Amino acid sequence: MRARRFVGPSLAHRVRVEAHAVWLAVRDPRTPLAARLLGLVIAAYALSPIDLVPDFVPVLGLIDDALLVPAGLWLVARMVPPALLVEHRATAEAAARRPVSIAGFAMVLLLWAALAWAAWSSARVFWN
Repeated sequence: MRARRFVGPSLAHRVRVEAHAVWLAVRDPRTPLAARLLGLVIAAYALSPIDLVPDFVPVLGLIDDALLVPAGLWLVARMVPPALLVEHRATAEAAARRPVSIAGFAMVLLLWAALAWAAWSSARVFWN
């Protein structure tokens, strides 16, 4: 007996598109103020290095991010008018299908390498 395999977007893809749609909704003036504020709090929590449970705590440190961020996205999505959310989901899905820029990736990589070299050079001069 073969296991059925769901063929469709991965969970990571769906969360990324949903997060982008919520971000677009938060920036839209037609979105209710409460949804906009909650969306900003969720985005700040997701991007903040400060967590409710620090990431170095085994298992629990990562589970809080894996539960709170999707739950917050779900709650904000429930607060946004459905027609508006459909519009932003379509925009987010279209953005997710755009090709990735290899040149942009290379530029960011070169920038980080230059910053690392500058930091290393400064540290070497300081300690010599």
